[in-house]
Amino acid sequence: MAQVIIGQKNVVELLITCLLGGGHALVEGVPGLGKTLLVKSLAQATDMQFRRVQFTPDLMPSDIVGTEILEEDHATRQRVFRFQQGPVFTQVLLADEINRAPPKTQSALLEAMQERAVTFAGQTHKLPRPFFVLATQNPIEQAGTYPLPEAQLDRFLLRIDVGYPSEDEEVAMVAATTHAGLADARAAMSVESLLRLQQLVRDIEIGERLVRYATRLVRATRPGESTVQAVIKHIGWGAGPRAGQALVLASKARALMHGRLAVTREDIGAMLLPVLAHRVLRNFEAEADGVAIAEILQALQREIKVD
Repeated sequence: MAQVIIGQKNVVELLITCLLGGGHALVEGVPGLGKTLLVKSLAQATDMQFRRVQFTPDLMPSDIVGTEILEEDHATRQRVFRFQQGPVFTQVLLADEINRAPPKTQSALLEAMQERAVTFAGQTHKLPRPFFVLATQNPIEQAGTYPLPEAQLDRFLLRIDVGYPSEDEEVAMVAATTHAGLADARAAMSVESLLRLQQLVRDIEIGERLVRYATRLVRATRPGESTVQAVIKHIGWGAGPRAGQALVLASKARALMHGRLAVTREDIGAMLLPVLAHRVLRNFEAEADGVAIAEILQALQREIKVD
């Protein structure tokens, strides 16, 4: 991917970590930072099928999951319904600007993301494996958008913020794209290899002390249970138990990414913000004072210790 993507090393690592963990990613960043190229390159490097859906206010659920069409057998003159698969039947799905579609259409992805299947007209259709959804949001322009409900945000394993590149990276990017252009990423592994790695993530060791530490971090985000003053003062709603599962799973994937067969405290610390950023809601006071989620989680991490 580095042959195609200039800079964004941390973003690329988080994307691959999310893929190895078998989860989905919510990517936020202003237009023009190469989010679509990131996802397309990831699909090419892992030899997976890629599709992109531009979410718009008039997009319908059938535009994503598919619909039934009436076909006539010319020999028997019998008419039968046949399910026409939608773009969700792929291995890597880019849901571009997902918050521009109405809630009815957004919810069409819920079953696909959680169950890896689509139910239509009473029939359940399995999705290909692996199945990876990467949804993008523009954090600046909110006019005419439909914020994702908490139930759907919780389906994303990680939230990844894409920032501006450094000056040298931007110079290299402008030079490369205005000269010969960027080549496609070459496949670095097969789909079968990726599936084996996803299974290996589950076998990564994590001690009981670190599982308890990850659980305490998640529980400390709940104002009613927390002893962390930054949480009590600035958090309106904390993370649920699924956040603990996501934190441990993402930490396992990061350990594998770094060539280790056991999770360390640093893995949990590195995954804390991407896992919890979209699962913890600030209250009005925090928003009015401009207190970022990252600041609150840093304070939480300083005060919660490993036994």
